[in-house]
Amino acid sequence: MNTRPVRLPLRPSRPASAALRLARQAWRLQYRDAAGSLAQGERALALARNHGDIEAETWARLVRGFHQMRFAATSGAIDELKRAQRCAAEATDRTAHILATVGIARCEWMQAKYRKSLDRLLQLRDEGLRVLKHEARGMLLNGIAGCYSALGDSAQAFAYMYQALRESRPARGHGFDVVLYCNLAHELYQLGDYDEALRYLREGLERSAKLANARLRSVLHVNRIVCLTDLGRPQEALDDIELLLALSTDDSGHSIAGASFETMAIAAVRAGRLALGEQLLERARPQLAETAVPDEKIEGAVAEAELLRAQGKLAEAAAPLQRLLPLPAEGVSLRVRCLFFQALADVHERLGNASQALAHLRTWQQLHVERAQRAASARQQAASLQTELLRLQRERDLIEQRRQSTERAKAELEAINRQLSQKVEEVEALQSALERQAIRDFLTGLFNRRHLNEVLPSMLALALRDGQPLAVAVIDFDHFKDVNDRHGHLAGDMLLAAFSRLLSRKLRKSDVACRYGGEEFCVLMPRTSAASAQRKLMTLLKLWHSAVFTRDGITLADNTFSAGVADSAQVSESAHALLKAADDCVLEAKRLGRNRVIAYEGVEMALT
Repeated sequence: MNTRPVRLPLRPSRPASAALRLARQAWRLQYRDAAGSLAQGERALALARNHGDIEAETWARLVRGFHQMRFAATSGAIDELKRAQRCAAEATDRTAHILATVGIARCEWMQAKYRKSLDRLLQLRDEGLRVLKHEARGMLLNGIAGCYSALGDSAQAFAYMYQALRESRPARGHGFDVVLYCNLAHELYQLGDYDEALRYLREGLERSAKLANARLRSVLHVNRIVCLTDLGRPQEALDDIELLLALSTDDSGHSIAGASFETMAIAAVRAGRLALGEQLLERARPQLAETAVPDEKIEGAVAEAELLRAQGKLAEAAAPLQRLLPLPAEGVSLRVRCLFFQALADVHERLGNASQALAHLRTWQQLHVERAQRAASARQQAASLQTELLRLQRERDLIEQRRQSTERAKAELEAINRQLSQKVEEVEALQSALERQAIRDFLTGLFNRRHLNEVLPSMLALALRDGQPLAVAVIDFDHFKDVNDRHGHLAGDMLLAAFSRLLSRKLRKSDVACRYGGEEFCVLMPRTSAASAQRKLMTLLKLWHSAVFTRDGITLADNTFSAGVADSAQVSESAHALLKAADDCVLEAKRLGRNRVIAYEGVEMALT
């Protein structure tokens, strides 16, 4: 099925109608006041339909679709969001069309279609970063982060959450930053960093107290219950359970706590409150029967097994766990896998089945090792994310202090608000400038072309001064378009990232590797002749050709590239001339059949 996004022309600028202003205000309210957002969106929809205002209808349906996604059935939400897409196409509103697609992808995520959701969002990524602004851009990035989290790639999840967090604007108080506090805490406890997760949950709960969004607040409490239970402090989680049970249902009649009764049931049983645990498990069963999310089904089975074990029904306790074996290969978090095999080992130990208990315990130990390894690989992204969060917290506190200081008089308040608006614009301008000046390519982590243009002239001048050659190599993947066309951009991204890791491992610290273009790379090698660089690239070509990559049943092998090299001893006129000489050699390599490295002045090396 072709899932490429529909390209809509940018809509012309025109004054917003009353219905459109009302619909957009409802959209901005979705995190701060969920019920108020829906009510205002319904008024906007009625007004838009009465006046034939298709743009206002688009945004009103967006509000309704996202509310249904969070509080009702995902099937109904998808239908509403598809209506919003059709309206957006008619209104030529690309921003609304992208947001509707983000909502559909989120519904697919809730149906445990994680890869389908990720593929849909990655196709929108580049365009979305150009078209969307602030919280809307953050919603796209946060959706991608959620998919990577569900697929167990915490490093990518943290990286995208970091970008999403930078788009959250606490000065406006829309509440999206609270969602990110919640998601950051969730990813931290998935990696076993419970104490740090609790710190961010406290911050999120403090912020959510200012929002009329019981659903968001309940998710924060559920995450807190998970942390306290896994830390062996389930008694402390009882207050959170009582608070969640006291929450009323929303306007659609769905429970605020949703499908989290199984999580609460585990905490209650471990705290010795068996009657409460049984009550919670009973409430969980209808939702567990309908859910497509593997983690929820597994937690429900663990809750049932632990309750039976606590009631002394050991002979029955293993059954709900055994029914789930083998666990799905994908979509089950490491934390829940650990929880499952720990419970299974404990039940078999109590039943006297020593061999089975030992086998499950070993599986649990292996999962813990894998969890620690993933935590280590994601630590840098997590640290960057936490640093950015602290910066935004300080900014928010400073803004809050300024707002409080302006309450003395209306005139003074207006003056400070004007200053604040100017400062926000300055910060946005500075942030945009810094983003433009970034020297790293986001996907590969290598330097980008901007950095190449900055460092090549100075490196060439230094090489000429010292009388040492500077080699420049340009590398271009062979048949890369076929990979994207046949297997999707996710497979292409995987190859680009893998090749960047190969470069990072095999190049010297003094070498500079850059992503030159889409599937092109450029490497600067000081104190290296073209012949030496050619031999090094042949080694890289052999390694790349022998590497095999497997993902989602797709195997990518026999990958090759064409490369050209030149050095400053041969071409010393300018950095541009040196780069062009290497680039011309790439074109010659392509002409001669690809899968080879050609050095300036016609020296050729090819794989046999």
